Amino acid sequence: MELNSIKPGVGSKHVKRRVGRGIGSGLGKTAGRGHKGQKSRSGGYHKVGFEGGQMPLQRRLPKRGFKSQSLKYNAEVSLTDLQRLAADEVDLLMLKQAGLVGELAKVVKVIKSGEVTKKVALKGVGATAGAKAAIEAAGGSVA
Repeated sequence: MELNSIKPGVGSKHVKRRVGRGIGSGLGKTAGRGHKGQKSRSGGYHKVGFEGGQMPLQRRLPKRGFKSQSLKYNAEVSLTDLQRLAADEVDLLMLKQAGLVGELAKVVKVIKSGEVTKKVALKGVGATAGAKAAIEAAGGSVA
């Protein structure tokens, strides 16, 4: 192989279409834009979703739903999860290390799902009224 014999791969190069260069080119006169109308004019186009003045689809449909961005900082832990933990004192850092809450969690609340029989002390972790009663009935405390 010599430098003068190197050629680009077949089909990798193609000649740019030159429009408006006479009738013989097949793209003369209107240059493939058809006749009249906004899309045939230079600089004449519309924004995405524009339907010629008709109310666009995204405005005809009702707005629906909302997802709070603060949800990623909140987490829930069940009483069953607390029962499985081999610890007397439970705090946010411990729950993160155990993988029960996400790394981004800032506010954690214990919910009454399942039951707890061992004594557990919560530090810096909230609890619902039912969960608090269950934890205190088992001899634990909620700080």
